[in-house]
Amino acid sequence: MALHNGDLIFQTSQSSQSQAIQLATHSKYSHCGILYYLGGEWRVFEAVQPVSETSLAKWVARGKGSEFVVKRLRDAETVLTPPVLRRLYAAGEQYRGKNYDLYFGWSDERIYCSELLWKMYKTATGREIGQLQTLREFDLSHPTVQAKLRERYGKNIPLDEKVISPVRMLESAELVTVR
Repeated sequence: MALHNGDLIFQTSQSSQSQAIQLATHSKYSHCGILYYLGGEWRVFEAVQPVSETSLAKWVARGKGSEFVVKRLRDAETVLTPPVLRRLYAAGEQYRGKNYDLYFGWSDERIYCSELLWKMYKTATGREIGQLQTLREFDLSHPTVQAKLRERYGKNIPLDEKVISPVRMLESAELVTVR
C-alpha cells in the first residue's frame, strides 16, 4: 500500500463517545485523521485533545482491532500538487493546539476530527469532502446516544448545528479507497 500526503485515514476509536457516534451515524468508523510523511515517517494529523499529530503506528494501535481504512481524493494526482499540499498542511496548522470539540460545534474555536479534515480540504482545494448534515439528521434514538447527548448538552440539544461525520467523509464520491 503506497500512502500519499493528504490521504485520509479512518478507524473505530476506543474513546468514550465512539459507541454513540457509531450508533448515531450507523457506521463502525468514528475517528479520522490526515496522513503526512514528516521526519522520515508517516504521521497522522488529527483532532484529539489538543489537535496534534502522532505516528501512524501509534494511531493504528489506538484504534479498535488496529483496523483502518485509507481514502484518497479521486483525482489526487492532478489536484494535490506540491503547492496545494503545502496549502493543505498550512490549513491544518492553523488548528494545531486547539481544543477538541466535545460539542461538535461548527466554529473554529474548538474542532473535532472530521470537521478538521473537511475544513482543511475546503480551504486548500475548495472541495467539500462529504455532505454536511445537521445533528437532527442522525439517528438519535438509541439510549446510548441519548445519554451522551444529555451528558453534553443537558436539555438544550443543538439539533440544527451543522456537522460532518467521519462516515459522510468516508463515503464521499470525492474519495477512493486506497486500503
